[in-house]
Amino acid sequence: MAFLPFTRPQIDEDTIAGVAEVLRSGWITSGPQVKAFEAALSALCGGRPVRAFNSGTAALEVALRLAGIGPGDEVITTPLSWVATANVVLEVGARPVFADVDPRTRNIDLAEVEKALSPATRAIIPVDLAGLPVDRDRLYSLAKEKKLRVIEDAAQSFGANWRGRALGSFGDLVAFSFHANKNVTCAEGGALVLPDAGLAPLCEKLRLQGVVRSGEDGMEVDVPGGKSNLTDVAARIGLGQLPHLERFTQRRRALARRYFARWDRSLGCELPPEDFAQSNWHMFQVALPAGIKRSTFIEEMRKEEIGVGVHYPAMHLFQLYRRLGWREGQFPHAERLGASLVTLPLFPAMADEDVDRVCAAARKALS
Repeated sequence: MAFLPFTRPQIDEDTIAGVAEVLRSGWITSGPQVKAFEAALSALCGGRPVRAFNSGTAALEVALRLAGIGPGDEVITTPLSWVATANVVLEVGARPVFADVDPRTRNIDLAEVEKALSPATRAIIPVDLAGLPVDRDRLYSLAKEKKLRVIEDAAQSFGANWRGRALGSFGDLVAFSFHANKNVTCAEGGALVLPDAGLAPLCEKLRLQGVVRSGEDGMEVDVPGGKSNLTDVAARIGLGQLPHLERFTQRRRALARRYFARWDRSLGCELPPEDFAQSNWHMFQVALPAGIKRSTFIEEMRKEEIGVGVHYPAMHLFQLYRRLGWREGQFPHAERLGASLVTLPLFPAMADEDVDRVCAAARKALS
């Protein structure tokens, strides 16, 4: 029986051939393919300006810098995310402040965000865990009332929407990821949607060493930029993926529906919200019942040739954040979910029967 991973990218032959063309062209770093990829992303984001990066992490960090976040500032985010979400706050010299998650949606609880506000709070980084959008209406209402910037960590939610509006087509700064495990991939890559075209020149400087070129030989640097540009090779992969976005999303939703139909509810697991209108179903995550050791469950599933992911441990319990004063017991929902969530296989190339196989294996592992 073939091993079934929790995710697998689907890259068609036209894209593979296109990458070969880029390699033969001699122009493999940032160039015409990146420009085309940015234009295609902008079209999906309502015409807003978009700049591509070599990772979603880099897009988040530049977003913070564009928002003027730095030393002395606080940024509120969720402890239930990939650690990059808070690491970028440290990178710009600010302090990450955590707020617990809603146990049902598993996204940041905006009521808890309000409790975490302080005079030093300058921004919020919400995360759409597994592709389920955070309540954008309430988020932006709070941000407007408290005069806060919003840097949307939409790394997992490309292709999702809020009340029919595509994420990235509205709001403040929106960061996407095109990592290998995302719904649309560049192998590695990311993008930042800007609220104002006037930010584009600074965004581009921060992306590549702060350099501005002029004329045939003019060069100036007035800000310390980084090195986070996307290659044309990666951009060509992304360009090949974008036409399949809607099909990928619909297939993921169909597979998620089958999980709900086939899952044995008597196992005592907590299933995710059944959102088939807004979520892009980046992941299908279940919380294991109390008393079930996650590592044992993963091991038993592997014996059945099924891969299971862990997304994510509660990051405030990592040593780095404990040293900043965070401790166990502060965010009980995030801590419980961070210790019990498992990510089951879900990707467009899966067959319906693969879902049935996973459900049967989980039933066996949990019994």
